[in-house]
Amino acid sequence: MESDRAISDTLMDVQARIAAACAKAGRKPDEVEIIGVTKTHGPDVVREAWEAGIRLFGENKVQEAAWKIPESISGPSWHLIGHLQRNKVRPALELFSVIHSVDSVPLLERLERIADECGHRPEILLEVNVSGESSKEGLKPEQVPEAIEYALQCRSLTLTGLMTMAPFCPDPELARPVFAQLRTYRDRWEQEFAIGLPNLSMGMSNDYEVAVEEGATWVRLGTVLFGHRPAWRPQREDTERWEP
Repeated sequence: MESDRAISDTLMDVQARIAAACAKAGRKPDEVEIIGVTKTHGPDVVREAWEAGIRLFGENKVQEAAWKIPESISGPSWHLIGHLQRNKVRPALELFSVIHSVDSVPLLERLERIADECGHRPEILLEVNVSGESSKEGLKPEQVPEAIEYALQCRSLTLTGLMTMAPFCPDPELARPVFAQLRTYRDRWEQEFAIGLPNLSMGMSNDYEVAVEEGATWVRLGTVLFGHRPAWRPQREDTERWEP
């Protein structure tokens, strides 16, 4: 970490901010869970965060997770929050219980086939590119109904919600319309398909309080909890596991 401050102390501050955001929005703090994003941090940080009370952990890269998760303390629920390439679906299913970044029907098809083949039963979220930025992954809003229809036919995948990334802005208020729009879409699709989509994965270190005010149930927090990210160097190459 960038400073010697304990993760437990930082977590208390973050939880207080989440509680204040919930109060402002008329929500209960227990409606929001923190996903500790340990990107480029090692198993020692995972252990300290677990001991501080974090139970959900997120990774951006399958390759990094492939060496880190086996070396980390047992117990955490691991979430893939970064883009998932189709040739890494099999190891991703072995490592993660929840995949936030499902961004196409072809990826859904591959996840379902391999999960069914291997006996995995992951939760999935559909990633929606609400902002329309070309640099961001995700389904266009008009593509989501087709993806929901496909996901509802899957026997090995459980669709539980939606994820989005807002444009990075120094002023977190500028992210508010993106979060509000995802919640509106969620409400519309729940009604249209007569389903529940309880999980809204939105908000990161710079804008999580606004995301909570707009309905986030999972906030993905890295630097605000763990400080500056060290440069990542692969600890082990598992390239034989990646499928073409």
